[in-house]
Amino acid sequence: MPDATNNRVILLIGNLTYRGDAFVQAAERLGLQPIQGLDLPRPLADYWQATLPLDFKLPDKAVRDLVAYARERPVRAILCVDDSAQVIAARACQELGLAYNAPEAALAARDKRRMRQAMAAAGVRSPRFRVLHSDDDPRAIAPIIDYPCVVKPTLLSGSQGVLRADDGDEFVRAFECTRAIALATGGKPGEARRAEILVEDYIDGFEVALEAVLTDGALTPLALFDKPDPLVGPTFEETIYVTPSRLPQATQQAIFDTTAEACAALGLREGPVHAELRVNDEGAWIVEVAGRSIGGLCSKILRFGTEGLSLEELIVRHALRLGDAPTERESRAGGVMMIPIPAAGVLKRVEGVAEAEAVPGVEGIDISIPLNHPVVPLPEGASYLGFIFARADTPEQAEAALREAHRRLRFVIVPHIRLLA
Repeated sequence: MPDATNNRVILLIGNLTYRGDAFVQAAERLGLQPIQGLDLPRPLADYWQATLPLDFKLPDKAVRDLVAYARERPVRAILCVDDSAQVIAARACQELGLAYNAPEAALAARDKRRMRQAMAAAGVRSPRFRVLHSDDDPRAIAPIIDYPCVVKPTLLSGSQGVLRADDGDEFVRAFECTRAIALATGGKPGEARRAEILVEDYIDGFEVALEAVLTDGALTPLALFDKPDPLVGPTFEETIYVTPSRLPQATQQAIFDTTAEACAALGLREGPVHAELRVNDEGAWIVEVAGRSIGGLCSKILRFGTEGLSLEELIVRHALRLGDAPTERESRAGGVMMIPIPAAGVLKRVEGVAEAEAVPGVEGIDISIPLNHPVVPLPEGASYLGFIFARADTPEQAEAALREAHRRLRFVIVPHIRLLA
C-alpha cells in the first residue's frame, strides 16, 4: 500500500473528458489522495472550490502552477487522464523528477504531423502524407493530391474533422470543412487563425485498436479490439469495439509488433498506450498512437486479474509501481458501442432504454448527453450520444447484443430553431 506520509497523486482532467471520475475512484480504492488538476478559469475554479485549477490553454503557466503545487505538497505521480494535458504533465514530471514520457514524445503522440514524421523517419508502416496550412488554397493543391486521401486536423481526436476525399472536388470540400473545424477549436498554438492540416493516403483494410502499457520502453498488451463496422468514409465514425479479437494469432502479433515499433519511434517509454491500426494484405499500418488509455467510457468493459481490476486502477498502480498489476484480461468477451449521433439538433427524448437494457448480455446503457442539449454529428461534432456495454461468452454474442440493444433505442432530436432578427 502507499506510504501514508505521501499518498497524493495529481490527476489532470480536461473539461470535456468522460474519464475523470473513473481515475479518481481508482486512486481512492488504492488508498491514495487524488488531487484533481482541473482545466478551469479562475472564476469557475473559485465557484467550484477547485484545489488545483489550471489553464491548459496556457501550458507554460500550467506547468509552473503544477510544479509549484507539487513542490509544496509532494506527490507520487502526475497522470493526465486524456489528451488535453499530456505535454503539460510530461514537462512538470521532468522538472519534478517523476516517471513520465519525455515532453517531446508526449507532443509527438499528440500532434499528428509530428507523429507521421517520426513514423516515416523510423520506417514504421504508416500512410504517406503532406502537411498543409489553413491559409493554403485547396483548389490549387487538389490536382497534385493522390486519391483517395484522408484530410484531418493535426491536433484533434475522436475522428473530429477527419474526411475522406476521392477526387479533387471532394478534396476541396473536405479541406474547407476541416479547416473551419480546426480554426474553430483553436488552430495552431501561438498562431492566431492558423491551423495545420494533414493530407494522407487512404489505407484500405479493416481497423483495430490496441490497448497496452509501457514500462521502461517495454510494451505489454492489455486488450485488442476488433472494430466490426467498416470505416471507409467519408467520415470515420467509430461505433463497436469488441474484445478479445477474432483475428489469427499471427495477425495479432503483427499488430502488436507494429505498435511497439511506433512507440519506440515516438520515444514513448512509460504509461498507457492506445493505438489505432489498419490491417490489409501488406500488414499492419499505424493510424495513430496516443500516450493515454482508451477514450470515452469504453474502459468499463475491461477487467483484469482475479480481482477484476479496472483499467484505471491498473494504470494508477503501474504509475506508482504498486506491485505487479495484473495485465491478463478476464476470460469473457466484452463489447462497447459508442452511440452515433444521427442528426444535428437538440436531444429531446431517448426512448426504448428499458427494452435495450433487457437484451441478454447488455450490462448497461449510459446516455452521456443531457436532454435538451444540442447534438452535433461528425465531422463537426466531438462526442457521442452515449455508450452501450455488453459482456458474453464469445465476441460474436457480445457484438450481437450491442447491435440489438441499439436497434431498440429511439432518439428524438429536433432541429435548432433559428429566430429571425
